Amino acid sequence: MSGSEKVNWFFDFDGVLVDSVSVKTEAFRTLFDPYGSEILAQVLEHHRLNGGISRIDKIQYAHTHFVGTPLSEIELANWGRKYSELVVDRVINAPWIKGAQEFLVEMQGCCRIFLISGTPENELKQVVEARGMTHYFDEILGSPIQKPAHIRALLSDYQLHSHSCVFVGDALTDYYAARETGLHFLGIQGDVELPEDARMLPDCNGLQRAVAELFTDSGLEMRGGSE
Repeated sequence: MSGSEKVNWFFDFDGVLVDSVSVKTEAFRTLFDPYGSEILAQVLEHHRLNGGISRIDKIQYAHTHFVGTPLSEIELANWGRKYSELVVDRVINAPWIKGAQEFLVEMQGCCRIFLISGTPENELKQVVEARGMTHYFDEILGSPIQKPAHIRALLSDYQLHSHSCVFVGDALTDYYAARETGLHFLGIQGDVELPEDARMLPDCNGLQRAVAELFTDSGLEMRGGSE
């Protein structure tokens, strides 16, 4: 590719922009604590290893494989509502990941910025609106649609090249979504060890510098918003 390439950004939410992973973990702890320590440990480990996946899928998996009693659709919906009641206000009030707000302020208007999360889309938009973040993003997308499908739709709708886009995430789900759709990937250090080839940062400080290095390693040139 000749010339330089404008970078477009795809962000996960929990643990990447907002320090809210522990809020979600505590919700699972509260919901499954009555089932005993052994089941609770299995639930929390499954949750930890599957960041970015819908809580509905995790709850059903836990009941099917750990509790041994799959939930009906009505029961699953009730569990989803209980989970939301435990997390929404706390996520709204959770602190930013270091450097995230400053990055969004600096980059707003000079590139496309998308938010893609495993959180149910209506709840995600409610939280983002309550935090005063909506204006930073061109699109805010959540479950039940999975991240690779969202990414492909956005690439098509906005006529973007995958090699000019970066997914910033903290989970294996994010890493594999980026790989599956051809996006560059940057990891924000969380509770899960990502593959060795994933470039990692402790927080959102230095995102642009890290992306400039990614582009250089790929034989591309970044333009716009460089540090």
